[in-house]
Amino acid sequence: MSVEVHYEDELAWVRLDRPPLNLFDTAQQRQADAALRELRGATGVRAVVFTGAGGHFSAGGDIAEMGTLTPAQVADYAARISRLTREVAALPVPVIAAVRGYALGGGCELALAADIRICTPTARFGLPEIPLGLIPGAGGTQRLPRLIGLSRAKDILFSGRQVTATEAERIGLVDEIVPEDTLLDAARTRARRYTAGPPAALTAAKRATDASFEGPLDHGLDLELTLFTPLLTTGQRTPHFHRFQKPAHSQPDRQPTALA
Repeated sequence: MSVEVHYEDELAWVRLDRPPLNLFDTAQQRQADAALRELRGATGVRAVVFTGAGGHFSAGGDIAEMGTLTPAQVADYAARISRLTREVAALPVPVIAAVRGYALGGGCELALAADIRICTPTARFGLPEIPLGLIPGAGGTQRLPRLIGLSRAKDILFSGRQVTATEAERIGLVDEIVPEDTLLDAARTRARRYTAGPPAALTAAKRATDASFEGPLDHGLDLELTLFTPLLTTGQRTPHFHRFQKPAHSQPDRQPTALA
């Protein structure tokens, strides 16, 4: 299998394993599609980490294979890779991309579809499609500018250049650089930090935050309200919540406890 899924308590690990560069050929795309179907049907998964086997995350699509595709196959290929990154972004739990080595083309777009990106000093990000006579087809032209800003995104897109880990952290493309031998532990720590709270609240927060990029402000505010109300009325209460509730025997003039 070139896409492997395994589970560690509430955490699912998805590993791309097509050495040496973990290229997305048709077979790997289909296996990734199957992995996502498995994740959507899995119970108890509260976070997902994508990573690559060997020294790289993924160097993107298999250019050699692309050159052999018929027009009908090209349309199928493009639709499939676009659907994959959309489905990664739509997973209702935090998604972390743990990157070492190359994250180029479709590999970079997969990382962009995650909620959080951490990497090692060897990581290199890029969307090299324009020098090849193409454009990114799996969300790169849309997610990159939303993440780092329009001008910076255009520079990376137009030039097709590779971005080092240091630059990626500086411009907000990645959230953290960690030593090479601690990448998976760092991803695990982040995942457990996010899953410490009630799952319904976490899912609602991800959905509402994503909506901030999907339309007018009022649309996002309305969705936030829709998601907030049932959590307040019937949502899972935590010890932190109960700690701030005013005891029934309190004096009327008692000052409320600050949240910060």
